[in-house]
Amino acid sequence: MTSAAPPDPLEVVAPRYGGGSLADVVPSALAVLGVPGAVDLLGLTPRLAGVRRIAVLLVDGLGWYQIPTAAPYAPTLAGLAATVGRPLTSGFPSTTPTGLVSLGAGVAPGPHGVLGFTVRVPGTDRVLNHIEWAGDPEPLTWQPVRTQWERARAAGVAVTVVSRPEFAGSGLTLAANRGGDYRGAAGVDALAATMLAALAAGPGPTLVSGYHPDLDRHGHLTGVDSAPWRIAAAEVDTLLARLVDGLPPDAALLVTADHGQLDVPAAHRFDLDTDPRLRAGVQVVAGEPRVRYLHVEPGAVDDVVAAWSAVLGPAARVETRDEAVAAGRFGPVPEEHLRRVGDVVVTCHGTYAVLASRSEPPAVSRLVAYHGADTAAELTIPLLTVRG
Repeated sequence: MTSAAPPDPLEVVAPRYGGGSLADVVPSALAVLGVPGAVDLLGLTPRLAGVRRIAVLLVDGLGWYQIPTAAPYAPTLAGLAATVGRPLTSGFPSTTPTGLVSLGAGVAPGPHGVLGFTVRVPGTDRVLNHIEWAGDPEPLTWQPVRTQWERARAAGVAVTVVSRPEFAGSGLTLAANRGGDYRGAAGVDALAATMLAALAAGPGPTLVSGYHPDLDRHGHLTGVDSAPWRIAAAEVDTLLARLVDGLPPDAALLVTADHGQLDVPAAHRFDLDTDPRLRAGVQVVAGEPRVRYLHVEPGAVDDVVAAWSAVLGPAARVETRDEAVAAGRFGPVPEEHLRRVGDVVVTCHGTYAVLASRSEPPAVSRLVAYHGADTAAELTIPLLTVRG
């Protein structure tokens, strides 16, 4: 009996919350380390029996479907994917803030509330950019779920978070990574050295988280498989090789990602700020080019759904907030988080995007690759499991 063929890269797939998603990685790692109450949702324990130290590396933008493209420049990555790799899904939307908090909190996006790259702050017309979040709203209120790092530390696990120095103390860092000792590391060499040093520092159970953003950045700026993207893929390979070579005997490395990416051609770009049909009835626009949240005037939901459906046609799925939540795209969404989602949710299909050329920074419209939607290319991510 043969396994089912993998989905086409542009096929819509559903997040596999509760047993096959990014949110399940750290709870499973904690179960391996013996943290009381932690559940090994990914079945890591048989392979990692006896492991006392675990490093979790998230490579931003390293989708499962991008690994074959990277393979000529990243032989270590390709070899690990072929031998100790498996696909998981990220959450919805498949975007960095949502993914980082899902990893750190160990829950689907609905409960933690970081429901997109940008979201409207309920009761205001303010659009919060989670990447530029300086602390208002207050992170522990905006993201109320206890993180897995806090849970591990309370159980006696030494916890270290390694990321770029400039991210220390940001709203997103506090939402995703509170509970870990933060150490700044700029570049592949520093990231590998700092992660390995933290992993080997003490005699007891240890958990180290690392974050590397460059592959995603070059994909956005110049496209997947562009020359800068290939160089970034080679740097990821160097990072992986150093981490694998430096693992202590009682350690394991888990490598994953927050999302994949795909290029969006010029002919597949709508602009809501230059099309009156798309602006009619819309008060506030949030989200990002692949997933738009539309907050509309009172009583305008049906009209906005009809207008956007007519203009975008097969290029997008246009649904109400209630429909998106009922479909389980975010996992369970508590009442206090519902209004962070638009009254209307527009999710692009294929290689389409909806720009907002006047209401968002011009650089967003100039990007080559995007993510956020629920195609297989964006939502499917790797889990590579390596023992020392």
